[in-house]
Amino acid sequence: MAYVLVTGGAGYIGSHACKALRAAGYTPVTYDSLVTGWQDAVKFGPFEQGDLLDRARLDSVFAQYEPVAVMHFAALSLVGECMQDPGLYWRNNVSGSLNLIEAAVAAGCLNFVFSSTCATYGDQDNVVLDEDSAQMPINAYGASKRAIEDMLANFETAHGLRHVIFRYFNVAGADPDGEVGEFHRPETHLVPLMLDAIDGKRDALTIFGTDYDTPDGTCIRDYVHVCDLVDAHVLGLKWLADDKKSRVFNLGTGTGFSVREVLDQSHAVTNRAVPCHEGPRRAGDCTKLVSGSSRAKAELGWNPHRSTMKQMITDAWRWHQSGHYDA
Repeated sequence: MAYVLVTGGAGYIGSHACKALRAAGYTPVTYDSLVTGWQDAVKFGPFEQGDLLDRARLDSVFAQYEPVAVMHFAALSLVGECMQDPGLYWRNNVSGSLNLIEAAVAAGCLNFVFSSTCATYGDQDNVVLDEDSAQMPINAYGASKRAIEDMLANFETAHGLRHVIFRYFNVAGADPDGEVGEFHRPETHLVPLMLDAIDGKRDALTIFGTDYDTPDGTCIRDYVHVCDLVDAHVLGLKWLADDKKSRVFNLGTGTGFSVREVLDQSHAVTNRAVPCHEGPRRAGDCTKLVSGSSRAKAELGWNPHRSTMKQMITDAWRWHQSGHYDA
């Protein structure tokens, strides 16, 4: 089997990607510092612990496995944290990615799939965002991802590094087989926080901001099932293997859900109310982010068939009740 180096493969999305890669006939090699990832999530291929800022370690891993491609998920991604400490995000996300890209080029590994974000678009309200929408990030997380996108373009011009960039929206759900799922410490994502509150693992969910210019006052996001998301990444590898040009794809459903709508959906799935209270807005949060993903569907043949809110919450609730990674 051909090896694919998966940075952040011990994290939520990366671990699901490793499972999808294995099913597609690849051997995923997880490279993860375990700062935010979990070694228990590494189940589908070899594990190499290391930091993206450690170039010598990266060179060693590339030499050992000779991967045919890189799938790059590793990044810091907390909006509140990046507003308080932007230097941490520029150092970790940008400098770490530069190390990784240079190591890949030096090893002759010139197929690169990059996990970017809708945060590069910034706060553009009442607009369905497509790949040609202006990129105007409003926080260091989005800005760092935008910088890495530019970096990839530069390295393609200079060294022939071909790449697929996925800008995706809010990710939810879990592996329906229950092998991996969503868990962070600290937890910041709406669906697991909501399920924790339902299950009594936290006192209540805080709704950050109820005065947005939306129908119910809470911010709106486009949600995509993690399994659909990683399916697109495998299709991205095939795109590169077929010698197609570098390309950017949005991944979302085109349908936005407000925070209150997600809470209502969770009640329908779990038959339990979500204890919650209202708090102020968080700095750096946008009002509405909704994706246009027609390019991924038309060109990659991507089909986000699990990305209904009911299915995402159902799969997440099943994982949540399994007790995996409970603190």
